[in-house]
Amino acid sequence: MPVLHNLRVTLEMIKWEHSIFALPFALCGAMLAAGGFPSPHQLVWIVVAMIAARSAAMAFNRWADAAIDGANPRTSTRALPAGHLSPAFVITFVIVSSAIFVLAASQLNRLSLALSPVALAVLLLYSYTKRITRWSHLVLGFALGIAPSAAWIAVRGSLDPRILLLTAAVTFWVAGFDVLYACQDFEFDSQAGLHSIPRYLGIESALWIARGFHVVMVGLLITLLLVFGLASLSACGVLAVILLLLYEHSLVRPHDLSKLNAAFFTMSGVRICCCGNNKKYAFVPRSEEMP
Repeated sequence: MPVLHNLRVTLEMIKWEHSIFALPFALCGAMLAAGGFPSPHQLVWIVVAMIAARSAAMAFNRWADAAIDGANPRTSTRALPAGHLSPAFVITFVIVSSAIFVLAASQLNRLSLALSPVALAVLLLYSYTKRITRWSHLVLGFALGIAPSAAWIAVRGSLDPRILLLTAAVTFWVAGFDVLYACQDFEFDSQAGLHSIPRYLGIESALWIARGFHVVMVGLLITLLLVFGLASLSACGVLAVILLLLYEHSLVRPHDLSKLNAAFFTMSGVRICCCGNNKKYAFVPRSEEMP
């Protein structure tokens, strides 16, 4: 059936299976809010909300960037510019995914439902920020960073300022890697008039900014450990993250981006196994593929 075929292609396009890598952001917030594991009801709907939100955001990004992707040799084979999907089908997928996200929010509490349109606006409008500001990397980071705060609200029905430390940490974590990722498109962004830190400041300066973002992230994680009084095993996890970040940044040099995929994807996946957790808390942030 054409619909099933298009759905399969859409799921491949947004790398649906990578949704599992976005879940730690939300699960950290949920477990911190619950002081352990949230209820099965809360856990199920938080997972549904996260998968639906990511699916809507990724599909919308591919739709919004279809013309740009088609002009960029690195992305011209994606499903939309290659003609494997119609824009109408992708937008329908975005609408359905967004509706599932709102439904999931309604099953959690009133505040989650009330804030669901705000969350969707942040997730969807990110796609246009690269057209207007070089700091779109931070907007993408914030789009992922709101996950732990949203999960906290899902569990408690209110927002505790302490969880904003994790939101900020994820924001700088993802922004740092998005700056690295954007180095691949330095020449194309310049020609197409798109905004990014590498385009304006050059690759060498961009690498230093990415490192700076990750230094800020580490400081926020350490502060989070102290504020929540997390166990020593979680501190070991943060130490492992620091070591991995040092290694990742050592792979990328201004005149040699050949190992960027290893730094950006492979080592990011390894971090899941290295972050600490214990019976009461889990702390497993991780970067996902950027749109």
